Amino acid sequence: MQTTTLRVSEPREILALVPHRLGFRPADSAVAVSLRPPRGAVGLVVRVDLPHLADASAGPMLARTLVAHLGRDGARRGILVLYTDRDPRGSDGPAQTAARHFQDAAAASLGDVLVWVVTPSGYLALDCADDCCPPGGRPLRDLDSTQVGATLVLAGSAVADSRDDIARIRPQHGEVRRSVARVRRRWERRWEDALVSGADAVSRWREESLAAWRTAVTLVETEGPGTGGAPWGRVEAGLADRRVRDGVLVALVPGTADLAERCVRGAESTPELDAALGVAMSMIIDPVRGVVPPARATAVHEAVLEAVVSRGRTGAQAPALTLLALLAWWRGDGARARVLLDGALDAEPGYRLAELLDDALSAAVPPGWVRHAD
Repeated sequence: MQTTTLRVSEPREILALVPHRLGFRPADSAVAVSLRPPRGAVGLVVRVDLPHLADASAGPMLARTLVAHLGRDGARRGILVLYTDRDPRGSDGPAQTAARHFQDAAAASLGDVLVWVVTPSGYLALDCADDCCPPGGRPLRDLDSTQVGATLVLAGSAVADSRDDIARIRPQHGEVRRSVARVRRRWERRWEDALVSGADAVSRWREESLAAWRTAVTLVETEGPGTGGAPWGRVEAGLADRRVRDGVLVALVPGTADLAERCVRGAESTPELDAALGVAMSMIIDPVRGVVPPARATAVHEAVLEAVVSRGRTGAQAPALTLLALLAWWRGDGARARVLLDGALDAEPGYRLAELLDDALSAAVPPGWVRHAD
């Protein structure tokens, strides 16, 4: 996550930054930007649907929620950016209503909030009625020449065309998926047999499922995911078991040694193991112990999970999508995490780990290392 310090007097820089913070170009959206003291450093950037903020009954409550998020982020001022299809000045449409809702909610804690509008062709201040913002706004190309925009592009930051594109995982062609399905079904039958055979067989199945994850990681690191069914079918089937999924989750955290294997070994959890799991999770969520996710390892883990999703059953990938969302949230990409998490909950409503992460995202809680850095 990159923190860029900007002054409130530089609206072009803030407007150039917003799509990079979100990871995509917003449309029909309202984006609240936190400005922290002492110099108006940009903090939290939160997007909601513009029609929701403009809604006569739900809009004021949503506005208060946004302002509360900015307050928890330490904001002393804020900016609202509206993305709409046309210049809204001169009409009392959704953009004007959304702006009023937010400004009313923010008046007590943030004072006067500047509202900017970005259309497909220009940008403008909502309350500007003179030549500084001509009809249709100033040209968007002005935003491409900002210092922030240039710096982020040179640093490798890319902006997707839409919200869905930031988490789009394209399915593999039919033969690859059929090969994976054959392995998955065999591994699921092994699980059923293990349940009949007893605790030792269940433990072996879980350990071998985690070993398949380790194999998949090595495969991606060395040569790419390939086209065969193994180990992807085993990983997909294994992730359906909570103990295996938790073992994989722990394996995402650096420095946990054999803790992942200990997660899946034995029929029952132990207090010692639960404590060790708590320590591993604190490295993701705790503001004191939280660590920055290792870039190379995290990229490999994301590639493995994306391979599972692209090769697996359509609409049945809640475990892999939730772990992908967790990794995205951990490295500070809340927009991608949100889309992935929506996919997980669509696949399996009530999936517990997804619901817990959903609570964190809804409350705009950052990962531990971000709060530690603050």
